[in-house]
Amino acid sequence: MRPGPLYRRLRFGRPIVVVSGLPRSGTSMMMRMLEKGGMPILSDGVRTADESNPRGYYEFTPVKGLDKSPDVGWLAGARGRAVKVVSSLLEHLPARHNYRVIFMRRDLDEVIASQNAMLARRGEPVTASADLRHVLETHVGRVLGLVARRPGFALIEVSYADALHHPAEQAARVAAFVGRPLDTAKMASAVEEPLYRNRRQA
Repeated sequence: MRPGPLYRRLRFGRPIVVVSGLPRSGTSMMMRMLEKGGMPILSDGVRTADESNPRGYYEFTPVKGLDKSPDVGWLAGARGRAVKVVSSLLEHLPARHNYRVIFMRRDLDEVIASQNAMLARRGEPVTASADLRHVLETHVGRVLGLVARRPGFALIEVSYADALHHPAEQAARVAAFVGRPLDTAKMASAVEEPLYRNRRQA
């Protein structure tokens, strides 16, 4: 039987709320929702807002070294806060903490289109691989399976489209999951549907 929230809290300490998902899947939007709702966040602002993310990226630079550096002392300071960790780095989070992972899911064709639009704005080559969708799908399945097997991890999946179209409902789900008295009305107000670009065509 998978250990419950009380066991995880007693064994691993105050939870670190991890916002994760593929790049361009809505992780920055979820970080903004948490911030507006009153959740302390861990972000350094080194990567500033731009046309691709007008409200900012909410990144914390040391996260990028999770797969390279053994120095993860900063995670102790993340307890009780939210931090963004891209899906490819989730497996490198050490087991000695208690994590609640909010995993953003977005239509993979939209993810690819959004990534390519961002690359084009930077003047970089866009991804043309016909196999990319399968690669991303396989990656997400592997990551979710890995998290499900690790002690100290609890996970909720949030659909990007559902958060945009039903923000109050998704804000309530997230607040209940993280176990904090967040202001769900302010969380919902942080969602800006006009920023929903690169939509899948019906």
